[in-house]
Amino acid sequence: MKNSIDPIDLKILEILQENSQKTLKEISQLINLSLTPTHDRIKRLEIDGYLNKYVAILDRKKLGIGLIVHCQVTLDKQTKNNFTEFERTILTYPEVVECSMVSGSFDYLLKLVIKDMDNYNQFYQQKLAVLASVAHISTLFVIQEIKSSTQIPLSEI
Repeated sequence: MKNSIDPIDLKILEILQENSQKTLKEISQLINLSLTPTHDRIKRLEIDGYLNKYVAILDRKKLGIGLIVHCQVTLDKQTKNNFTEFERTILTYPEVVECSMVSGSFDYLLKLVIKDMDNYNQFYQQKLAVLASVAHISTLFVIQEIKSSTQIPLSEI
């Protein structure tokens, strides 16, 4: 990936993070460029991998998916095979929206969005706890989301 972005590129990325449905015309007006250079910049940002995809952010509560759960997972042995097997399996679980390998007192931090406590209990008993490589699971239930964002802080660049 090239690291040749300038303040105008950053502004485009900021605009698209805020609302990826902005038209080319709207974006060009916001960055004070004509349509063609704006289009060229967006295409370059896509080709260079700064823009990976455009998505819709859904309202999970309106869809009846009311529970957010974080699971701290410790594997029984830190072997390449266990890591590979665990990660391959987790990728197949749609309830798991984030999975990060972490340092510290556990190996993985999972974020789940799931309908309710009964559905989590099923997930826990039938999918997560039955994995041979899993030694310990610590579960945290989100009481209230204070901040949830998909936006990367571009002011840090």
